[in-house]
Amino acid sequence: MIQTPALRRASAAVAAVAAVLLLSACTIDEHRYQGGDPTGPPPPPRVTPTATPTASVDPLADCPASGVRIRSTGGDAAMGLRALGVELINCGARPYRLNGYPALWVLNEQRKPIILSVVNGAKEITSGFDQPPQPVTLQKGERAVATVLWRNLVTDSEVVATAGAYLTVAPAAGQPAQEVDPDGPIDVGNTGRIGVSAWKAATT
Repeated sequence: MIQTPALRRASAAVAAVAAVLLLSACTIDEHRYQGGDPTGPPPPPRVTPTATPTASVDPLADCPASGVRIRSTGGDAAMGLRALGVELINCGARPYRLNGYPALWVLNEQRKPIILSVVNGAKEITSGFDQPPQPVTLQKGERAVATVLWRNLVTDSEVVATAGAYLTVAPAAGQPAQEVDPDGPIDVGNTGRIGVSAWKAATT
């Protein structure tokens, strides 16, 4: 069949229109459900990688040479009685044994020790924390807990009230101490003492 110039021009025009329609169909399908198409399903959610815990979050990371990490678990204050939770985590490879009381040091703003009487069991401060020590063996990742207690009490107006700014805790006397967050001032008034309960295995 011989095509005249007019017929060739018409065929070319039809082919161009078909190409435009095909391109439009691909474009619509490619962007479907990316917003603005209320009839279709929503796009799949974007997956965000989970962040790696830092050393401050993960107690097993950057384990001290002693094999344990000590930190506070927060404080509570009621009617002048202060209670600060402390936990010891075995971050080492070997079992860790405890049988006694934490050793405490309270420091002032200049990080100088404040002379205080440390009461094991806190029986001169409050009741309910005087259970005697029991042997505790912690496997890697297990925890022991204790409670530090004091009263913000002023009984003599002529004696300057004491408030510590820093607290260091060791698993026992003669062992390396670690600084813990006291969750506020250690405001012992002029009582001159601070108490601590014995280590015990954490229940959770």
